[in-house]
Amino acid sequence: MPELMQFSSDDTRSFLAILPEILMTILLLIVIYMDLFLPASRRKSVGYMAGIGMLVIGGLSWLLVPSDGLKVSEQLILGGMVRSDDLAKIFTVMVTLVGGLTCMMGMGDSRLRYKGEFYALIIIATMGASLLSSAADLVMIFISLETLSITLYVLSGFVRRPETPDATQEAFATRSAESGMKYFLFGAFTSAFLLYGLSLLYGFSGGHTNIYRIGEALASGRQDDAPIIVALMLVAVGFGFKISAVPFHFWTPDVYEGSPTPVTSFISVVSKAASFAVLTRFLLAVFPPAELVTVHIKNYSEIWVQLLSILAVITMTLGNVVALSQRNIKRLIAYSSIAQAGYTLMGVAAIATTKSGDGAAAVAYYMFMYVFTNTLFFACLILFTNATGSETIADMAGLSRRNPWLAMGITIALLSLAGIPPAAGFIGKFLLFRAAVDAGLTWLAVIGVLNAIIALYYYLVVIKVMYVDRSADDEKPIAVPAPYGFVMAASAVAILLLGTFLISPVVDWATQAGLDLFRL
Repeated sequence: MPELMQFSSDDTRSFLAILPEILMTILLLIVIYMDLFLPASRRKSVGYMAGIGMLVIGGLSWLLVPSDGLKVSEQLILGGMVRSDDLAKIFTVMVTLVGGLTCMMGMGDSRLRYKGEFYALIIIATMGASLLSSAADLVMIFISLETLSITLYVLSGFVRRPETPDATQEAFATRSAESGMKYFLFGAFTSAFLLYGLSLLYGFSGGHTNIYRIGEALASGRQDDAPIIVALMLVAVGFGFKISAVPFHFWTPDVYEGSPTPVTSFISVVSKAASFAVLTRFLLAVFPPAELVTVHIKNYSEIWVQLLSILAVITMTLGNVVALSQRNIKRLIAYSSIAQAGYTLMGVAAIATTKSGDGAAAVAYYMFMYVFTNTLFFACLILFTNATGSETIADMAGLSRRNPWLAMGITIALLSLAGIPPAAGFIGKFLLFRAAVDAGLTWLAVIGVLNAIIALYYYLVVIKVMYVDRSADDEKPIAVPAPYGFVMAASAVAILLLGTFLISPVVDWATQAGLDLFRL
């Protein structure tokens, strides 16, 4: 790296890099206008506009601004606020597509279907997640993170009390409000830790906010180790909350259970994906391995590799063990998502010592698989809960006879989370375990495999209940509305293609993105 990192002045590249966010802003204004001025009889089109618009933007994002082997200084745009590289593009594509699918799922929830503000909040949250994925400056990291977080707080408590007395809906509205408040309080608390950690890095680096300039300053060895390590720990608290890492996971089960199911789906994937993207970029830039700076006296990467390895073990183990005792399906998936964060942390820990880009590629691929897997699962779960009014695993008995497609969708999602081929989760876990072994973290890979075996049990229990257990309602079919049919089909096909025919192109793309992080 040069002594002081420079930034690109290419206006065309800068415009193309933030074009997805510009298009989402335009879509947001259209959605707000339609919600304000369309008559109630046509208000349903607001959801279709938001969903289809987001899917189109996600497709366009796939085609925009390849890195083309550019140097870091040529990828840093907007005064170094954003880095336009393949890693940013991968995560922008995935969060935008999931945002569109979530809008389509909202069409099937009577409490959300005609709420234009719901679709507006999804778009705003997606913009925050997209910018967070490419952020390369402390100011941009915090602004985009809070843009994402605040909208998620509102969405988790979105359901209001019904105008007419209804005990069931009133109880759900109460749970939704409680989950939103709990999410907000935990989020605000951990954001303070994150902000304090970022401010320490700003001060100790001599007043730099760009993460690459901070990395150069810290590696020069002019600072004491203790305050830098304290700053690293504070930042780990902030990001640990967002990815549901232990011990910052307490909000996850209650928020998953209390939020409207489309919102639960959105929170479970978008917040986690964007946070892993920025965490990967942040750690390699601010606490880089020796070869990423010209003058390297102190190497802090060894510290965060050990920290993340320990967090990965605790997170995956606690998530899987506690999931074994769950009876509510949303709480089971909440603890499963905690375990999934532990697996992904293995890939992040492997990044510093696998210069081939395999660690970053494993993280990117796993998140790509995970967002479609959770979207499929929650789309199916919404239809089940709408038909039965229950979220209990035992009440899923006989689901295969009530709607075989619904049961098949849940099965594909659970097998993907368990890592069973041909679902994409098998390739995702293989890449993570291989990256850990290549990084000399074989012990971590072994613990990951053991945890995957534990997780397989509770996933198979749910499948057994759907296909083997009998129910008094076996003869009562469950209908699949058109928007949900589209979401289920698109997600299931994506999972199967990512686990079969699209393995090589997606892994190659993710590997190139990982190599970008090590380009000088």
